[in-house]
Amino acid sequence: MSLFDVAIIGCGPAGATLANLLGQYGLSVLVLERETDIYPLPRAIHFDGEVMRVFETAGLREQVEAISRPGLKGMHFNNAQGQTLMIRAGSAPVGPHGCANNHYFHQPELEAVLRQGLLRYPSVQLRAGHEVQAIEEGDQTVTLHVQGRDGPDTVRARYVVGCDGARSLVRKHMGSKLIDLGLHQPWLVFDVRLKTEVPQLPEHTVQHCDPARPMTYCNVTGNRRRWEIMLMPGDDPEQMVLPAHLWKLLERWVTPEQADIERAAIYTFHSVIAQGWRRGRLLIAGDSAHQTPPFLGQGMCAAIRDTANLAWKLDAVLRGQVDDALLDSYESERSPHVRAFIDLAVRLGNIIQTTDPQAARQRDERFKAGGPEIFHLPAPRLGPGLWCGQEPPAAQIFPQPALADARLLDSAIGRNFAVIGQRAALEAVSLQTQERWQDCGMVRLVAEHPELEHWLQQHGAQAVMLRPDRYILGLANCSSDLDRLSDLLPRRLALAV
Repeated sequence: MSLFDVAIIGCGPAGATLANLLGQYGLSVLVLERETDIYPLPRAIHFDGEVMRVFETAGLREQVEAISRPGLKGMHFNNAQGQTLMIRAGSAPVGPHGCANNHYFHQPELEAVLRQGLLRYPSVQLRAGHEVQAIEEGDQTVTLHVQGRDGPDTVRARYVVGCDGARSLVRKHMGSKLIDLGLHQPWLVFDVRLKTEVPQLPEHTVQHCDPARPMTYCNVTGNRRRWEIMLMPGDDPEQMVLPAHLWKLLERWVTPEQADIERAAIYTFHSVIAQGWRRGRLLIAGDSAHQTPPFLGQGMCAAIRDTANLAWKLDAVLRGQVDDALLDSYESERSPHVRAFIDLAVRLGNIIQTTDPQAARQRDERFKAGGPEIFHLPAPRLGPGLWCGQEPPAAQIFPQPALADARLLDSAIGRNFAVIGQRAALEAVSLQTQERWQDCGMVRLVAEHPELEHWLQQHGAQAVMLRPDRYILGLANCSSDLDRLSDLLPRRLALAV
């Protein structure tokens, strides 16, 4: 019976990204995917700059950039008359993460890139067409009973991560409760491929906040366009997906002569979060752990953030360098973080999904009083876990500037902890701290680049310590603060750059 360090159930974007990150550590990883091939139709279409940074960490930024496009025009929330109420700001070509803040893509192409990335690692196996049918927990390993293309099989792993979607078998086996956050609304998702130029279609995403029929329009990549159309009382879901009805709904924007239907499906937008992301050697990530409505484009982003948080912790635990209690910080940190995005998406959904004409008029007047409201994607803090500090920016993501040698910050840090600071503060730490840094493979960077110097001055700090997932472990005003922060570091954690 085969034994792996980690078995991942599901090879969607979350499972494939986690496998790539774990492969970098040289861990033995098995990915079990029920389907034999990549699902060929559109699903997720957006990720943000932080997620591109995770793909960069996985060594796949160039490949992902080749199949995606930066979204620089933002998202406009328009009322029934076409007046703009709010704008979610776009970004410059290079934002705080060293790339654009928004990217659009076709999910089958992204999954192909991620699966191709797995081929770099001899220690990583992908078995497509293999469905996990039962889970058996032991003290030291988990046994998975699998139905494969060639018959039944049994495998063991030290840890199992369920990236197996909203109906997660792993979550159900763990008995994790889903907490309902209040939004369950059916929408029609309609994808087309343009056959010709359609000048009236904007480059940016538009939320049509029309009480008669709320809709979303997205310019995806190439000739792909998407509409999401809210179902209204009296709508027949079976009729809604028929071509004649679809083209009638969209006749003011596009016609059958201008586009071909690629997909039309009814989805219920949910807002839920699981309580219990870990039980012993079982963990869940992505849609298995949380589901968010798409009004912020943060569903897949949250899943990829899960993997970035979990990968370095699994490596440290599996190598015996830290107690497995570190894995408890995965849910405690990530759950409040993703909850902040879900709550904001629900609030935006309430604006978009207003169907009472009087309430819509009041909403419009409230916004028009001050002109279009500009808002940016928030940067929530992690929940309680491996970090220190009462106020932001502790537990927030650190930006990624270019360094003096033109490298981006993350390429200099690799998969290590890092400390960035004034030379005097870094050199004055205790001998014990120096040894601790040596043990954990700490990367030390003197803040000589203007952007790093400015960041430290802006936050009144002499140094900042970063975790392998680029979140801020803590700030330091002197060398003794660095000594105290270093007490949080996992011992003997030697990560390769």
